Amino acid sequence: MLVELRAENYAVIDHAIAVFGPGLNLLTGETGAGKSILVDALALLMGGKSSADVVRHGADKAVVSCVFESTVNAEAILEENGIDATGSEVILRREITANGKGRVFVNNQPATVTVLRQLAPELALVHAQSETLSSFDQAQQRHLLDRFASISTEEVAAAYACWRTAADKLTDLLQGEQDRLRMVDLWTYQRNEIESARLQPGEDETLETEKRVLANSEKLYAAAMSAFDQLYEGGASAEAALRAALRHIEELARYDARFAEAAQQLASARATVGDVSSTVRDYAEGIDASPERLAEIEDRLALLDRLKRKYGSTVTEVIAFGEDVAHKLSEVEDRDEILKTLRAELDHAAADYRKAAQALTALRQAAAARLARQAEAQINSLAMKVKFEVAVTAAGAEEAEEEPKAAQKLVSGHDLSHPGRAMGSEEGLDQEGVPAFTSHWTPDGWDHIEFRIATNAGEPLKPLTEIASGGEMSRVMLALKVAVEEHSSKTSKKPTPRTLVFDEIDIGIGGRAAEAVGHKLKALSRGQQVLCVTHLPQIAAFADQHLAVEKREAQGRTKTQIRTLDDRARTHEVARMLSGATVTDTSLQHAAQMIAASR
Repeated sequence: MLVELRAENYAVIDHAIAVFGPGLNLLTGETGAGKSILVDALALLMGGKSSADVVRHGADKAVVSCVFESTVNAEAILEENGIDATGSEVILRREITANGKGRVFVNNQPATVTVLRQLAPELALVHAQSETLSSFDQAQQRHLLDRFASISTEEVAAAYACWRTAADKLTDLLQGEQDRLRMVDLWTYQRNEIESARLQPGEDETLETEKRVLANSEKLYAAAMSAFDQLYEGGASAEAALRAALRHIEELARYDARFAEAAQQLASARATVGDVSSTVRDYAEGIDASPERLAEIEDRLALLDRLKRKYGSTVTEVIAFGEDVAHKLSEVEDRDEILKTLRAELDHAAADYRKAAQALTALRQAAAARLARQAEAQINSLAMKVKFEVAVTAAGAEEAEEEPKAAQKLVSGHDLSHPGRAMGSEEGLDQEGVPAFTSHWTPDGWDHIEFRIATNAGEPLKPLTEIASGGEMSRVMLALKVAVEEHSSKTSKKPTPRTLVFDEIDIGIGGRAAEAVGHKLKALSRGQQVLCVTHLPQIAAFADQHLAVEKREAQGRTKTQIRTLDDRARTHEVARMLSGATVTDTSLQHAAQMIAASR
């Protein structure tokens, strides 16, 4: 839900704050007061195009911001873009300077317009007069139909993920075929060189230690024997001194028990000295001052260094490189068998996808007829006389029929129409490396869904995107939303958590048709927040929150302000919309009756 919208130095607005609530929020005011400008500001925060023209004359920059209640999906989008969530709210801000440059902030953290566009479908759908169609693309039309019929695409999405994984494996093998063949000789040499070295993990470190010992064998022998002599062998050795001292301490302990522990400590120290002495003596005896072994180690280390310079910084990395090269050679040698296995996996995954996509198409085609009937009835109750249909075309079905034929060319890696000619890296694949015969497969199925309408008698049905009138488009969108939400409420489905915005949905209607629009907006707002700009009192009477947009002149400049109306002010505003500049007692009574009736 949209909680607050702010605009500063935006168009004719110097500084304005609009606070919204749940249900139906209506904005009214004189023509030119700035109602649609607020809708345009919200569209800008949903990722719309900016221009230096929106900066108020004399200001350095325009700033628009809003606060939405957060959703689980919105938080996931923020996390994907490295933006921290701030509790239960999402704060969007956009700045446009007088030279046309701009900055975007989400939760007071720098962001991009792309992030705003990713968040938009989760937060708000704006049907502004300036862009009634840009947000109602193929994805939105499909979403409406699926929501109407409570259709889940999870099974198709899972099947698509399996197929895509199998297709990627196959195309990687096919696209890299020529490169692999060119690299076979090099890989063979590298594998043989590494295998012939018979490497052992960590052997370079072990050999370096042994090399240091051999290179300094005389020094090490002398040091070890000197230590042994001073610790144990010599007449003034540490062991002899400890032995003598121990005898004296033991004599003391015979008469005074306080020295018993000291005697134990000296005995332990003597044992330690003995152990160390044995260790250094054994080490000295084990020193082999062999020039031949030293040369052998230096040659081995030189070999290891050469391999590490070519294949990795450590022996372990060199071994891993060799295993990888061996695996690549194995793939080349076993290419036909691997290709056959991958093709079988892809065929199985494709069959599962076709089955799921065909079932999804059948559900959508059945639902399309029901949605078309209900939407047409809703549209025609809004001062329009149209024909409406929802066309569901299985764009991937024909490709699915051709897929088995194309698959035969990939089984052995040869084009059967030209025996003996191996397939290149591009043949049979699209620009993304996916088999070309499945270019329409998506996680949402292979259907192309198009809403078509004829707004005048005798005219053919045309895509909804070709409607010229913004007011007509807004009413069509209102009728579609009402049809979907009414059907969803009957099946106990939760409404889409978004804010719906309609700008001047009442163009060209009045009387009973205007009252019907008010009823529909009210019905729609029971499950979703609705914002609507209107000039008709019949619609304004249905508001849950009524905001008046007014402009006034101060210090030679026009300023816009927004007021949230209480019951008395709301009655006066509806009376003004009924009678014009002069509000009479009769118009006040009529306004009060309209508001009471709407409740």
